[in-house]
Amino acid sequence: MAALIDVSFRLSRRPRSAPRARAALHAVLGDWGAGSDLLDTAELVLSELVTNALRVPVPSDRQIGVRIAHSSRDGLLRLEVSDAGSGRPEPGRAEAGDEHGRGLRVVDALSHRWGVSARAGGIGKTVWSELKAPDLAPAPATKEIAAIAVRAGQQVRAWGAWRAVRSVRTAPHTTGGLTVVLGLDDGPPLRVPAAEPLSVRGLP
Repeated sequence: MAALIDVSFRLSRRPRSAPRARAALHAVLGDWGAGSDLLDTAELVLSELVTNALRVPVPSDRQIGVRIAHSSRDGLLRLEVSDAGSGRPEPGRAEAGDEHGRGLRVVDALSHRWGVSARAGGIGKTVWSELKAPDLAPAPATKEIAAIAVRAGQQVRAWGAWRAVRSVRTAPHTTGGLTVVLGLDDGPPLRVPAAEPLSVRGLP
C-alpha cells in the first residue's frame, strides 16, 4: 500500500532560519533512515530554497513554510518552501565573483525534477524539489493538531527535533486570543498561537 509521510513547519524571516531548516531536515531524514548521500543533497537543496525565500521582498511578519514529504509509491523525497512573494523564480546566470544567483541552478542540477506552484491556501508561491529516494523508509506518520490540543506526555517537533511536552498552559496573546505555552524537556518553552498546527506523536 502506498503511503505519503510528511512533516511541515514554519520559519521566521531571519538569517538563522536557513540553518534551522537544515537541522530540522537532518533530524527528519535521520528518523527516516536516509543515507549520507541523500542527506547531503537534500540539505543543500533545502538550504538553497529557504535562502531564496528569505530574500523575497514581502512584509517582515510573513513566515515561510517548509514541507518534507516522502511517497513510497514514487520513491521520491519532496522538499517544499512556501513564501508570500509574487513572481516565478527562474535559474539565474551568476557571473564569476557574484555572491547570489546560483541557488536555483544548484537545485536544478541536483533534483530529479523541480518547479513552482501557487501557494496552497494563501498568497504567494511554493517552490518544490523532488529527489530520488527509493530506499527511504520513513517512520510511521505523525499527527498534526492545533497547539491547544497538545497534552503533557506527547512529543512535539520543535527546533529540528522531537521534544517531550512536560507542561501545557495558556496565556493571553498580544493581539487577542490565546497563546499556548509548552514546557519541554529540553530548551526554552515553546510559545505558539492556540490554533497553530503542530506535529505530534505519542498519546492518543
